[in-house]
Amino acid sequence: MGGISIWQLLIIALIIVLLFGTKKLRTLGGDLGSAVKGFKKAIGDEDSAPAAKKETPDADFEQKKITDEQQAADQTKTSQKDKEQV
Repeated sequence: MGGISIWQLLIIALIIVLLFGTKKLRTLGGDLGSAVKGFKKAIGDEDSAPAAKKETPDADFEQKKITDEQQAADQTKTSQKDKEQV
């Protein structure tokens, strides 16, 4: 009773085709299809991304490098204080 019948859907589809035209609807469908394809590809790339992350070097070496630089800076400050005391 309260549902939409097939005839009502066909009338709505006919009105949409008359308003927008078939060429515009075709390009809209193509754009929608490419968007879905890109979304699926992005989901697939995300699944393979953890394997790529395993190949990259650990981020730990960057922290060690920063720590080494800080230690070197501390040593120069200490040596400057020793020179000032003399």
